[in-house]
Amino acid sequence: MNPTALPKHSVSVAGIVIDPAGRVLTIQRADNGHWEPPGGVLELNETLEEGVRREVFEETGVTVDVERLTGVYQNLAKGVVALVYRCRAVEGTAHPTAEARAVRWMDREQVADAMTEVFSVRVFDAFDERAHSRTHDGIRLCYSGH
Repeated sequence: MNPTALPKHSVSVAGIVIDPAGRVLTIQRADNGHWEPPGGVLELNETLEEGVRREVFEETGVTVDVERLTGVYQNLAKGVVALVYRCRAVEGTAHPTAEARAVRWMDREQVADAMTEVFSVRVFDAFDERAHSRTHDGIRLCYSGH
């Protein structure tokens, strides 16, 4: 196969930071105003866990320990694969940044109200013991009937 004909995918990482009260660290993105878990595109020279720590810190000012993979999410429309990890805050006080116009600790009900389905499911999946694999179209989950 011609290497230039290969599909192009982007790899993103995100951290679901959960505090002892079960609240989740969330950001309101500066570019579109949507509420999401902190995360972004993985850089070529970093490991997955390094990328999660960097993205959470850049967007919230909070340093985290990465605990475990909770899900892999594929955006079929954009060719983005996101790896999502459950994290624990180690130090720092959450605050707005250049990438996050607001930062807030939310309970699960607030997450359900504030986030779109493709992002809220990532938060809810982080409370399960098993990792999930899901596809979506950028707006809604795609169910395969399994």
